[in-house]
Amino acid sequence: MHTVRTVTGPLDPSTVTGPVLPHEHLALDLRRDHDPEPTLDARHTASVTAELAALREEFGLSLVIDQTCRGMGRDPRALTAVHAGSGVPVVAATGWYYEPFHPREVGTADVGELTATLVRDVEEGLDGTDVRPGLIGEVGSHGQRPEGAERRVLAAAARAAVRTGLPVATHAHLGVGGPGQLDLLVAEGLAPHRVALGHQDLLDNSSVHRHLAAQGAYVAFDTVGKNGYQSDHTRLRLLLALIEAGYADRALLSCDISRHAYLTDEGGTGYGHLLRAFLPRLRAAGADDDLVDLLTRRNPLRFLTGADPGPPTGQTEPTGQTEPTGQTRTAAPADGGERTR
Repeated sequence: MHTVRTVTGPLDPSTVTGPVLPHEHLALDLRRDHDPEPTLDARHTASVTAELAALREEFGLSLVIDQTCRGMGRDPRALTAVHAGSGVPVVAATGWYYEPFHPREVGTADVGELTATLVRDVEEGLDGTDVRPGLIGEVGSHGQRPEGAERRVLAAAARAAVRTGLPVATHAHLGVGGPGQLDLLVAEGLAPHRVALGHQDLLDNSSVHRHLAAQGAYVAFDTVGKNGYQSDHTRLRLLLALIEAGYADRALLSCDISRHAYLTDEGGTGYGHLLRAFLPRLRAAGADDDLVDLLTRRNPLRFLTGADPGPPTGQTEPTGQTEPTGQTRTAAPADGGERTR
């Protein structure tokens, strides 16, 4: 599968010429009794659409992956509206979040039943629409190793991914448990390069990040700007450590906007914080244009499709930058050089 499956159909990855946000939420509902505010619903669709349209105009934003899955208030019709109104293609998802948000359907269903549900979403469409997901995620767990229902939904995600060719993105709660998630997914037959371990920027442990990347998985620094959880200063340090270790091609960057208070209309950092604030700091630390393109375009497209996207349509691949199937390439920001591992 070398195309990107958006809410309006397949998209040739070579036409994605600008940055990709691989972990966002454009419509969701995670309300609980003690926290009634984590929503992005019909009241916020216009603001979400306007933000993405502005980012498309200012930065060339070319694709957004919405990781809102079953039990999170997923709304494929809203995603289609945002896609149409902003001009930014949107990828939808299926799966189950971590256990406190599991819908009743998870219950005691076995892995086979859960797998069938995900495959049906992929093949027939989401929630009574013809919108088909391009990702299984964000499939969640908390703690060092998935247990109980969380283990079942992760196993089902892996099996559905193997059957459908889609990748899996996880929710590792507060960054904890990525190695346990990866072990389980791989044991179910999913290749590591089809996995992105979520929220690793909340885990101040570069050795874990290197361990995940060394196995071929993607390490998601996907809560950029959420300084109440982790400072961007720490995120930058952790990202640079991963890059300097030779794993620039395993990093994914995003903001994970997950409540309306994060929207710029309400005084939040918005979907553009990565592009407006974090990338300039990365550039100041030595990142060149090629590294930024790797981190913000080529990596998420390779994760989605399982193949290197190459240069955007109309551009020529610089000498030495073609990646043979199954190989990876990294770039070091200090001098812009490249090495193969």
